Amino acid sequence: MSYRDTQKKYQILMKDHFFSQEALREGLYNNKPRAFCLHEDFKVENLYESIRQPALDYFSKYSIRWHDNDKLKVKPSNHLCDSQVCCLNFLFPLRYDSEAVAKLLKPVFPTLVKVLPMEDEGEYISFEWNGLTNYLHEKTMYGQRPRGEFSTSADAAVMFEHKDGTRQIVLIEWKYTESYKSQSKKISPYGTDRSILYAPFYEDRCSPIASQVIPSFDDLFFDPFDQLMRQQLLAHEMEKAKELGASIVTVLHIAPKSNRDFYTITSPGLIGLSKGTATKTWESFVKGNRFLSVYTEELFGQFPLDRFPGLGEWWHYINVRYLLGMAE
Repeated sequence: MSYRDTQKKYQILMKDHFFSQEALREGLYNNKPRAFCLHEDFKVENLYESIRQPALDYFSKYSIRWHDNDKLKVKPSNHLCDSQVCCLNFLFPLRYDSEAVAKLLKPVFPTLVKVLPMEDEGEYISFEWNGLTNYLHEKTMYGQRPRGEFSTSADAAVMFEHKDGTRQIVLIEWKYTESYKSQSKKISPYGTDRSILYAPFYEDRCSPIASQVIPSFDDLFFDPFDQLMRQQLLAHEMEKAKELGASIVTVLHIAPKSNRDFYTITSPGLIGLSKGTATKTWESFVKGNRFLSVYTEELFGQFPLDRFPGLGEWWHYINVRYLLGMAE
């Protein structure tokens, strides 16, 4: 059984623990009733209770569209395994607590001393960040560049200072139950050759990607490599521009260790270069330590909850809701 199927079954079993009776009715997803979805009228309950309205307000403020299967995309997905919802349930409750964010990231970035806001003062995590400028020349919608859709966007972003005063931005790519097929995304559903758009950044002599070890640029248009490639190019362009004063911009990939379905090397041309997992393979392609990968269980499992008693309910929620087996 796949990790995704296992999580679906678990989420169905745990429905009574987290949601109202009204929400427990099977919800429509792709026009079919699904037991692993909340009723569509109560999809906001997919979010941890204390962040429901704040998250809706945040997405509205920045015109961010939710991952959903309806056209409006103004509310979170009703799918209980949705990764965007998962990311918010883990990170959104921490956004006003710079010390908690620092303690969470310190094991990955040991010289971190101070977390800084990227947008409004006092908010220390940004979501669906796609940069201050359209660095990758991606399409716009009615003259706007929406975050989270139609442009390369990080699921979350954090900025901090090191001991030496260096400022760094971390673009977080969050995964939950994802797995991918060996299907090229080089040609878009509209018939556009996407490699033309990204080739100038990939082929640039200062590219963050070691193109000389990759047989063909076309080999990267298989998820998750397609996503990682675009995230890495965005991070590099942000670093070149010293966005928000940052001289280092890194991609941090966070995914459950137990999701072994994600490890598969989907690109036929990269199988011979495999380092065991998709993320380790990608890391071998990236120059200058600008890509890091951590497991959700390990990153949150070492969070010093005893120093943040006000986060106890949240901690219990993410442990039980997502069955990650972290110590409480």
